[in-house]
Amino acid sequence: MDLDARRREQHKQRLSWMPWLYFVLKPRHRGWAEAWQREVQDHLREMETVEIAEGCFIAPQARIFAELGRTVRLAPGCSIAAEAFVHGPVELGPGVSINARASLDGGAAGIRIGAGSRIATGATLYAFDHGMAPDRPVREQPVTSRGIVIGSDVWVGANAGITDGVTVGDHAVVGMGAIVTRDVPEWAIVGGVPARVLGDRRDLPRSGAPGGWEPPDGK
Repeated sequence: MDLDARRREQHKQRLSWMPWLYFVLKPRHRGWAEAWQREVQDHLREMETVEIAEGCFIAPQARIFAELGRTVRLAPGCSIAAEAFVHGPVELGPGVSINARASLDGGAAGIRIGAGSRIATGATLYAFDHGMAPDRPVREQPVTSRGIVIGSDVWVGANAGITDGVTVGDHAVVGMGAIVTRDVPEWAIVGGVPARVLGDRRDLPRSGAPGGWEPPDGK
């Protein structure tokens, strides 16, 4: 394999772990990257019950499982990074990103994530729960599922956990390492174990920064 081919393989690794770079690729990389993604996504469509809209990125190292009745749906512009685990039913709205090593299991009731939301590295969303009655071992307890709903423009921080039955309102932020066991209001900033409201995004100063980011050196 020549140097250019090795560099392309390395670039694929970079994109797999940092998918946001895919959406700002320079034209000289766009052609091969889109062809590569068509291969990855077509293979996944053959193997699992998935619906993938145009303009999505899925790392080949992502683990997506969607047997019949547990469909995984990706709206336009979604991304799923390397070593993420996604088990349907899961529905991702436009522009949702699932970062590396996040774990989402839809249980029976499913997980729905609204447009533009960000699920950071190591976050866990499990839309099912076990009973804990003392009359039988944990492995024999009944399993229940109420589902998880994440609104639009939500940021779930690294290593945060969200338990079954929780709704996170639009524009909310879940802090790194928080464990969310109850509903989160719109615009709220929550953190801690168990998570509690720490503030409101609307009370923060406006950034005044331009949107978007482009990596250096034309990567």
